Parts: sequence; structure tokens; C-alpha cells
Amino acid sequence: MKIISYNVNGIRAAISKGLLIWLSQEQPDVFCIQETKVQPEQLDLEPFTSMGYHCYLHSAEKKGYSGVALMSRRQPDKVVTGMGNPLYDSEGRVIRADFGDLTVVCVYIPSGTTGDVRQEFKMRFLEDFLKFISDLRRERENVVVCGDYNICHHPIDINHPERQVGVSGFLPEEREWMDRWQDSGMVDSFRVFDQSAEKYSWWSYRFAARERNAGWRIDYHWVSQPLATRLTGARILTDAVHSDHCPVEVDINA
Repeated sequence: MKIISYNVNGIRAAISKGLLIWLSQEQPDVFCIQETKVQPEQLDLEPFTSMGYHCYLHSAEKKGYSGVALMSRRQPDKVVTGMGNPLYDSEGRVIRADFGDLTVVCVYIPSGTTGDVRQEFKMRFLEDFLKFISDLRRERENVVVCGDYNICHHPIDINHPERQVGVSGFLPEEREWMDRWQDSGMVDSFRVFDQSAEKYSWWSYRFAARERNAGWRIDYHWVSQPLATRLTGARILTDAVHSDHCPVEVDINA
């Protein structure tokens, strides 16, 4: 099973930049999308369904903001939108789909870059999300949690880490949460296959950051430990340029 996760920074804008052509070429079995910035009635799903995808959206109540989606060639056995918490579900942060013994969770973790209030919201979300996934894993052993985490875990995951002290996305408390996330039994699939530096998935639109590869690796596929034995590959698709992020892929023996 080929699973691709992509923060598209507005799905309609990404479509105008060639997203559909790219998708028809990549043909993932599961396509997880973050930051759709669209209400269901604003998106024509026909181009996706004509490629054979079953499409599920979880939009934010606020128009033009946040939102996640999951598209799959195989019809899921079960789809669940949200975490059962109106505080987060009103922002369209999480969607889950089950395929046999495999569960795929698509998440868009809040950013804290706009100030203290949203940073506190982010930290609260992280704690509740860790519990949410831990509870889910008691029922579903094989879980992939993919999406935009808005956190660089290690210095290797960010350009010039010495310059990023005190910056949301690389704060000690965020990285400590990710340590606990890993210790709970989750595996960073990309690092199973690639331990090299300067591998990023997001670049600022400012200062020609992408051209200089001054990026951050904040998009992940974390998998539960029992599922790690079924990993066959993982990569960052840096050639895709429909967003300030690029897609990330994991391949699993389903």
C-alpha cells in the first residue's frame, strides 16, 4: 500500500498548480491531505472519483481555514471524522479510515506561530492527541498517523537549528512531546530508511528558502511498532511544487 500525505495549503490553489496531473501520475492507494481550506460544497470531487478514489472530507467550521481529507482507491471499512472533541473537531484536524487490520489517521496539528494563545492550544492538542492515538491503538494495533505535525523532532530535521531557538515548531516542550510520542511505541518511518541531513518537507515562501533548501521536516508518517515490520519504503517527494510543503510517502505491505 502506497500512502502519500500532503499539506496542500489550499486544495483549490493546489489544483490550479497541477495537483490533479501529479496525482494521476503518482496514484497512491491512500492520499491524505491537510489544510484543504475548503467546505465540501466548494470542491468538485469528480476529478478524484474519476481516478477511482473514495473521498472523505473533514472541514473546519471557519471558511478558508484548516481542514483535512482522505482519499482511497479501496473503500474503507470504517471512516471516523474528528477526535470526539468539539474544541478540535470544529477546526477539521483529524480523519481516520480503517482498511482490514490497518488504520490510517490523517492529522493537521495546530501551528503555534501566531502567538501564545495558539501555542497553548497546540500544546493542549498534542496531549489530547497522544491519548487519542494511545486509546485507538488498544483497539487497532496497526496504525499509520500521517500529516503535518508542525514540529521538527531533532536538529537534523531543521536548517541551522542554532538559529531556531525559541521558535514554535522547534521548542523544547514540543520536541519533548515528540520524544514521548516515540516512546509510546511510534516509529518515524522516514528515518527507518534515511538518516541523512537536509531532508525537508516545508519551506517558507520568503527569502527563496526552497531554492536554498532552508527547510523544516514537519510532515511525517509515524507508524505503530507492530506495523514497522511491514514497512517497505519511505521518501520525501521534493519535486512536487503545489504548496509550501511537499508530499511525503510511505510504502507498507498491507
